[in-house]
Amino acid sequence: MSHIPQHAPELRAAAQHLGRRRFLTVTGAAAALAFATNLPTGGTAAAAELDAAKIKADPFTLGLASGDPLPGSVLLWTRLAPSPYETGGGLPAERVEVRWELALDERFRRVIRRGTTTAHPEFNHSVHVEVDHLAPGRVYYYRFRVGGWVSAPGRTRTAPATASHASALTLAAVSCQAYHDGYYTAYKHLAEDDVDVVFHLGDYLYEYAVTSVGGARNYTDRVLPAVFAKETVTLDDYRLRYALYKTDPDLIAAHAAHPFVVTWDDHETENNYAGDVDENGNPPAEFLLRRASAYRAYWENQPLRRPQLPTGPDAQLYRRLQWGRLAQFDILDTRQYRTDQANGDGWKSPTPESEAASQTLPGFTQERWLIDGWRHSRALWNVVPQQVTFSRRNNPAAGNTTLSMDSWDGYPASRERLLKGADAARVRNLMVLTGDVHVSYAMDIKRDFDDADSRTVGTEIVTTSITSGKDGSARPSNWANYLARNPHMKHYDGQRGYVTVALGEESARADFKTVSAVTTPGAALRTAASFVTEVGDQGLHSV
Repeated sequence: MSHIPQHAPELRAAAQHLGRRRFLTVTGAAAALAFATNLPTGGTAAAAELDAAKIKADPFTLGLASGDPLPGSVLLWTRLAPSPYETGGGLPAERVEVRWELALDERFRRVIRRGTTTAHPEFNHSVHVEVDHLAPGRVYYYRFRVGGWVSAPGRTRTAPATASHASALTLAAVSCQAYHDGYYTAYKHLAEDDVDVVFHLGDYLYEYAVTSVGGARNYTDRVLPAVFAKETVTLDDYRLRYALYKTDPDLIAAHAAHPFVVTWDDHETENNYAGDVDENGNPPAEFLLRRASAYRAYWENQPLRRPQLPTGPDAQLYRRLQWGRLAQFDILDTRQYRTDQANGDGWKSPTPESEAASQTLPGFTQERWLIDGWRHSRALWNVVPQQVTFSRRNNPAAGNTTLSMDSWDGYPASRERLLKGADAARVRNLMVLTGDVHVSYAMDIKRDFDDADSRTVGTEIVTTSITSGKDGSARPSNWANYLARNPHMKHYDGQRGYVTVALGEESARADFKTVSAVTTPGAALRTAASFVTEVGDQGLHSV
């Protein structure tokens, strides 16, 4: 069904006069459509300041978060919303003074840094505080104050010094958290887990309507407002949907416990979009308005640094983080720059169109950036957090040659360029972290997926969803056939949860953690499977 976006009339009018690519490059378009006129200003044009004493309800209903840890810096986030399910979060279009504190202890007896920042209405009263000149490799605690209100504390950490020989790191990978598909029980467990950092691999938000009972949550103690019972299209739509997700107490707890490193997939904007091509065949200029709204709301609601602030429908989300000499993380964006899916998307047999050298999943610039980063890497582990399945997945039905056109299987030339680049860069310990598919896989990355005896050049760890797909099952109906037709696939599980990966100087261990149900709260966590890959000898082995 085609959407009829209800964007501001002046934005829609401007979009109609722009060509497909000119939208992204023309300065005038950036001024009209990049929300450049909706950025905080100084002097007499600035929004009036709100007396914080007039805020009569807790403004920290969405919790707090930290992200993108650097050796001497942490990024702290919150968004003020005393009435989170109202447009504007229950605050007037006035700026609010927000105080922050950073301490060495969770009781804030040893506060080492404090400061003041401004929550601007143009950014939906979100704040992104970059605290610099900190000690590397250290745990810190933080909180915010507005008027007489004090947030609950959060815990974060800095990365080790870039040249240091950090001996260990435990990360968690999560993805796909459709609010309407169940409770965030996995996040409750993750908040209590001992990890250094969480990588969110996409689908933090879903654009689909949420019913008054919260979909599969089937609430009996509350009624969600009708504002959520429609697909997100406009900036206000996306802002309100983030508010719904972020009021979940288990998601709040996970963010408060660990720093997050985030990247988006498709549903933060729209299902299976590719670049400026949407799912429904709408004019690119119309879709790019929607994309600009989605990207703006994403930045406002995530612990991202200033370089990731969008300019209209464009945002530099791919970036590189270091964990001493132990690991380099190359975080990809496989939506914004990809060519359109071949063969009409979906599961199709490969064709010359899908196998063409012109097809690219991350875009040619990002491909070169990744390979160049590998060439200069001095890390023991080169880890690529990204969205869609990298390794080959043959259809489990014998004789069926269909592959997913939305994953790297639909862009094999792009995958081959990266594998050649990894070879040329002499990458020896390559690990790809993946989300998207609502199941967990452990797979060996083969140099040639058409040859089962081909050299293993890395490993792929695919995390299942937090909720998307509802409860699932440990062994889906195609479990046996899938494993048989894909010998490089060492593990396949269809329940919800997350994965932890412990990187060390001699090996890496992946633990796939699942819950039995998400349509009812309170399920226990279990480790469904564990695998190890050795430094210098890639390949997953069950433990």
